[in-house]
Amino acid sequence: MDQNLQVMGTLAQNGSPLEFEEQSLFSPESGTQKMQPGHISEYGSARGGFQPGVSKMWRNVVYKSIKTVIFSNKLNVLIPFGPLAILVRILTGHNGMVFLLSLLGIIPLAERLGYATEQLALYTGPTIGGLLNATFGNATELIIAIYALRHGMIRVVQLSLLGSILSNMLLVLGCAFFCGGLVFYRKEQVFNKATATVNSGLLLMAVMGLLFPAVLHYTHTEVHYGKSELALSRFSSCIMLGVYAAYLFFQLKTQKDPYIPLSEEGSLNGENDIDDDETPEISKWESVFWLSIMTAWISILSEYLVDAIEGTSHTWNIPISFIGVILLPIVGNAAEHAGAIMFAMKDKLDISLGVAIGSSTQISMFGIPFCVVIGWIMGQPMDLNFKLFETATLFITVIVVAFFLQEGSSNYFKGLMLILCYVIVAASFFVHEDPPPEGKP
Repeated sequence: MDQNLQVMGTLAQNGSPLEFEEQSLFSPESGTQKMQPGHISEYGSARGGFQPGVSKMWRNVVYKSIKTVIFSNKLNVLIPFGPLAILVRILTGHNGMVFLLSLLGIIPLAERLGYATEQLALYTGPTIGGLLNATFGNATELIIAIYALRHGMIRVVQLSLLGSILSNMLLVLGCAFFCGGLVFYRKEQVFNKATATVNSGLLLMAVMGLLFPAVLHYTHTEVHYGKSELALSRFSSCIMLGVYAAYLFFQLKTQKDPYIPLSEEGSLNGENDIDDDETPEISKWESVFWLSIMTAWISILSEYLVDAIEGTSHTWNIPISFIGVILLPIVGNAAEHAGAIMFAMKDKLDISLGVAIGSSTQISMFGIPFCVVIGWIMGQPMDLNFKLFETATLFITVIVVAFFLQEGSSNYFKGLMLILCYVIVAASFFVHEDPPPEGKP
């Protein structure tokens, strides 16, 4: 009894066992006592003791980031072709090989650039994320165009941007319809017809912007020859950029979830799938870092690619128009192509439509006018006169695709027809000789 009373008295003076344990674990005094100078030799200095742990943590972060971004995608086996293109240019100067290797090297970089943009958009919210996608969604095409514009290759800029629009509208959308139709061959896939109508209207407006400078030029009705056409192009470009800004505001603020199916069942399934897909795989600053690395590397390869275009045309005996309209868009549209097909095979046709038609809208209403304004700043006479053959091709393509989208449904046969339309376009540009520039007084 006396022994129990003695224990209770001790607890009353020192506190409960739980309090004693908490004090020994968490109190500053206990930590200070453990870090006395006499104990430094046993534990190491505070700074030196934590350095190995921090260093190991950073190594793990870097390793995980590289593994996620570089080694998680099979397409990245093409990345070594980029340095190989630079090496071939230095050692041999063979334009055809430099062009081919640069083309192959940019493909995985364009895909990873889109991946980093999507990861960063998950941290910024829908509004900023939409602006990021609008800016970097076609960054590869714009980087190539700016380098070509800096070298005075205005026709290459026009042809490459035109080719991106044609490729997205016919090849990418056609493959999405075709593959989705084969997977779900027992039913017709449906999509949001209202969203498709808005995009078709924007594409027709872009055609109008390209058509009038060409008609003005070929009818010889300019008030000031050689100046009215350029002035009209720059004015129309500013208007088109303003319309695209209004479209972004309408899409991000006014219209909610434009690429989610309107039916309740489709909407619910779409929301669940998107929630599953919207888990970030890398951190925000990792996304910014990889975005910078991919953009810089694409810029370096784009310069080699642009420099080799004319030599490749002579070496391979291929028209520059075919290289610009057909071959160059393969680079920028690789990510869109794969993504559109993947979503269509998961019965998410609205997202596939947003990838294919949305990308065409970005280039036509933002990319082309943006290059006109950049050329204006650089002192390059970049205009919206894409010549009659190219403008007629774009006009017919927009009309054909608008007819295909008006019903709000798709199947594999519609996809096959769009693919074959693209084959006809490719064959047309293969036999098309770009006319020499006219001498202007």
